[in-house]
Amino acid sequence: MVTPFGPDGSIDFDVAGELAKFLVEQGSDGLVIAGSTGEGTSLTDDEKLSLFSCVAQSVTVPVLAGSTSSNTAHSVALTSQVAKTGVAGVLATTPAYSRPSQNGIAAHLGAVADSTELPVMLYDIPSRTGRKIASSTTIDLVRGHSNIVALKDASADLVSAAHTKAVLGDELDLYSGDDGLLLPFMAVGGVGVVSVAAHWAGPEFAGIVRSVEVGDWPKARILNERVHASCAFESTESYPNPMPSKAAMRFLGFAVGQCRFPLGPGDETLDEAAAHTVTSLRAQRG
Repeated sequence: MVTPFGPDGSIDFDVAGELAKFLVEQGSDGLVIAGSTGEGTSLTDDEKLSLFSCVAQSVTVPVLAGSTSSNTAHSVALTSQVAKTGVAGVLATTPAYSRPSQNGIAAHLGAVADSTELPVMLYDIPSRTGRKIASSTTIDLVRGHSNIVALKDASADLVSAAHTKAVLGDELDLYSGDDGLLLPFMAVGGVGVVSVAAHWAGPEFAGIVRSVEVGDWPKARILNERVHASCAFESTESYPNPMPSKAAMRFLGFAVGQCRFPLGPGDETLDEAAAHTVTSLRAQRG
């Protein structure tokens, strides 16, 4: 979920609650707060804790807290506090910038898991962190920590994902971390997607998952084709995620504001593209 900011740049908690409810109404079975789309790296610890509490109180679906950073001690300290906010779990991301070895990645994520009794979803996104969580590392982490129960895989490595799922089976819930790869991820055992474009295309992404669950692959493919333009729009070189998502939500009437720096505000070109993307998708729904 994007983090709404008011005109002065502070978090607008009222809008956050409204947006959370909207996303659930549109088909989201859970919400991730202060992740990359939520500009987690631009939020203070106090802001994160307040936002976790706000959203957890606003909806009845599970809320996951993006409570980790590249600093292991800091990640452990913050994660140990999130249970009191009412969240249902934690999103633990591979440390960025430091480029640790697989042993270092395992130690970092293991320490985070040990700091809480909440369920933990690992987040593998090499494009942002510079390191991929090896399949063997994921397997060892899951088997060594009973509360590590899911993986958000944004590595685009379907072979590795299929291997991990084949070895762990029901010990691990596999989620696509890329909207455009939801369908093939479900083909190798995935159960869903942690989505960006579901901000405005929630019914379609929920429909893809539900269709696969009942074996209706033709319908899933139709819906997958329908969200292609949204997947292309959600992040580009000129307008990285979450700038497009915020533009789409502004078009839909939510006062989410602009992104904090280093992303910064959008412009008329982005707003026009958001309006076109959302309007076109709505037209395809009939």
